[in-house]
Amino acid sequence: MSDVTVIGLGQMGVRIAELLSEAGKSVTVWNRSAAKAGPLAARGVLLAASPAAALAASPVTLAILSDDEAVDSILRSEGAADALAGRILINLGTSAPDAAKAFSAQAALAGGRYVDGAIQAAPSQMGQPDTPVLLSGDRAAYELAEPLLQILAGNLVYLGEAVDAVAYMDLATLSYVYGAYAGFLHGARIAEATGIDPLVYGRLVKDISPSFGAFFQHQGGVIASGDFTVSESPMRISIAAVDRIAATSGALGINRELPDLVSGWLERAAARGLADEELAALIKVVRGKE
Repeated sequence: MSDVTVIGLGQMGVRIAELLSEAGKSVTVWNRSAAKAGPLAARGVLLAASPAAALAASPVTLAILSDDEAVDSILRSEGAADALAGRILINLGTSAPDAAKAFSAQAALAGGRYVDGAIQAAPSQMGQPDTPVLLSGDRAAYELAEPLLQILAGNLVYLGEAVDAVAYMDLATLSYVYGAYAGFLHGARIAEATGIDPLVYGRLVKDISPSFGAFFQHQGGVIASGDFTVSESPMRISIAAVDRIAATSGALGINRELPDLVSGWLERAAARGLADEELAALIKVVRGKE
């Protein structure tokens, strides 16, 4: 029996198999296209003949597949249920909340244990002290697999036994990423329209990102506390700033949908008397129920 199985050999799966092998672990892999396992086999990694054989080969299997349908197909493949009995399946491919619950139920029915996961890094960033991986589900299974997972990521974040917690947290963090990227693109248009080098703009965004990350962490704490007394940034400042962004965007003739959206939220907050509270009080408008 090998120490760990990896199912799915896209770029991330290959990198994970490499890291585990480099750490001295015996690794079994399976991929729909066996040719992808060739370079790994040259390193001594074992190639399973089927998903069931891959699951049976190790006490812990890491699935890094493209979508929920691919994970479901593995669990429903011939012999998979028998192979999963007494074993741990950790799905690192990021699932929808309902899918995570279904996979956990399927694993339990087969006598196995399931942990849901989400890797919040690129393949080249794996194996670092700050590599973030979110995990939730069976606590005992997570603790048994933790030494293996620490080879892959130094920043493991276990979110508890609710198996869909990772899926929801992943959606939350992606909401930040895509929202921030929309703002980045709007800023790039301001730079382009005014003759500023977008590369210089991008470099500045990189430089200010750590301080704004700390600011967002503070704002999360304010929301969690429910105390919106001004502590860092009164909302009134942002009302004026976003108004300037929207007005300047209009004057430059560039798309102003994003600043208009945020300005609308801030106007509603001001109308509710929130302008002199901490900026985080804007969550009251986003909640839409207070």
